[in-house]
Formats: sequence, C-alpha cells, structure tokens
Amino acid sequence: MIAFIDAHRHRVTTDGMVWGVEPICAQLQIAPSTYYAHATKAPSARQVRDAQLSADIRRVHAEHYGVYGVRKVWLQLNREGIAVARCTVQRLMADLGLRGVRRGGWKTTTIPDPAAADRQDLVDRDFTAESPNELWVADLTYIRLITGAFVYAAFVIDVFSRAIVGWQVATTMHTDIAIDALDAAVARRADVAGVVVHTDRGSQYVAVRYTERLAEAGAVASVGSRGDSYDNALAETTIGLVKTELIHRHRWRSAADVEFALLTYVEWFNTRRLHHRLGGIPPAEFEAAYYADRGQLELALPN
Repeated sequence: MIAFIDAHRHRVTTDGMVWGVEPICAQLQIAPSTYYAHATKAPSARQVRDAQLSADIRRVHAEHYGVYGVRKVWLQLNREGIAVARCTVQRLMADLGLRGVRRGGWKTTTIPDPAAADRQDLVDRDFTAESPNELWVADLTYIRLITGAFVYAAFVIDVFSRAIVGWQVATTMHTDIAIDALDAAVARRADVAGVVVHTDRGSQYVAVRYTERLAEAGAVASVGSRGDSYDNALAETTIGLVKTELIHRHRWRSAADVEFALLTYVEWFNTRRLHHRLGGIPPAEFEAAYYADRGQLELALPN
C-alpha cells in the first residue's frame, strides 16, 4: 500500500486538484498516520544488505558478458570476499530480472573426408588429461553476418584446463584457417612436443598440409573414428559456449568485427570465466595451480 500511495499521491484530478495522501488513505480505509509511520521508517538491515548485494550482482553480471546464472554469480561474489548464500543470489537475481544465457544445439561445419579412414583415434572419446599440453582438441564453426555471408572461426582447446589456446577467423573454410589456429596455439605454448591434437574427420584437419604442420611442431595427430559429434565432443561443447555467450547475442557486420570481439572474449574466457569442470575457477588459474604444485614458475597462459 505504501508503494501504491507513493506512486499516486501527486496525481492531478480533472479539476486540477492533487490527490494527496489523505484522500487516498480514505479510499483505502487506512489511517494516514499508518502511512506516515511506514513511509518514514528506516530500512531494515535486510533491506540495506539486499540493496548492497543487488548492486554487486548487477556489476558481476555485467562484467561477465551478462552470461552468468545464479551459480556463477554466487561463486564470483564469494571469490571477491562477498559472503552470500546462493539462495539469496537466486532471490535477488529474480527480483532484478537477471539470468544466465541458455545454450542451444550446434550444427556440423566440418565436411568428412575419406582420407581420415587411415588416421588413428588416440582419444576414443576419453577427453581427460593430467597436465597442460597433453591433449588438445580442435574444431571450427560458422558465423552469419548481417549481409547473409558467413565467416568461420577455428579453435584449439587444451583438454586439461579447457583453455582456448589458439583461434583464427577467416572468410573461407579452407585448410589455412585450421593451420592458423594451430600455429597460434603452438606459438602461445612453451613446449608442445608430444601433444596429441584431436579433431573430427573434416577435410581441413586431415589435409596433408595440416598433418605436416603437426609433425613440424612435434605434435601427434588423432582423428575421431566413429564419424559423429561425440568424437570431438569437448571441442563442440567449448564452441557452443562461445556461440551462446558471444556470437548469438550480437549482429556481425564483418570478419574484423568478429575477430575483435573474440580477442576480448577469449582473454576473459581464459583468465576470468569461472568453469564448473575446474571447480569454479578460470582456466589460467587452474593451470597456474598445476605448475605451483610442481614448483614450476612458468605459466601456460600468460596474461
């Protein structure tokens, strides 16, 4: 009732009179003193706390691309030293109309190549790794521009930390985009000798040039043997996140626009985005902890 009176007390009638508090109270059959007592009452400790938390929730949600749902907002607040219950975050996010993004399905982009028949599957759908640079997965996807044309983005992901270690945007889906993404990953990592690079059976990944580039880097090729999306599920999952959290939420004019946006997004994804598979910490932090446990100073994902 207090909110209703506040919203209408200054309204003007057809004869130019202001409604006022007392006439509204008379219609509502409550004493004006009741209104004034509640209107001047100091906010409760819970109301003050909710207002402070609401501001922090808005900030965290905005700082992380507006993609975080209740769980990740709650984790991030606690990482910042703001102790709050998850149910409180859920309640306040509902009040604020904030929610995380929801992932959809994906479409196949790579074109199977019969040449993949003689390539070994060294992963057999076991997407686990005990250390960085042990197993990478690679795949590419398409992005529609507002002109109706397509650009393509290729990614290389480290299975151990789920970090995006290499990526490339191009206007064609030829082998070069896959090689350029691989080169970016090789350049970023200090030592990739022996790393298994797993892909699907797409022609970009079984091309001679791509295989030669793997050999030059000292990497080992692996190709999914069963010919469906589960053969490279982790890469498809990561690309699905990129498309849900970034690509599908904007209209793109050019490959340059996509490339610039990915530059910022990938940095956030690797160094700030909380990943539930890593215990609610970012990939860079997960890798840093790995090296710290072994007394090694180098970081696999430098800032």
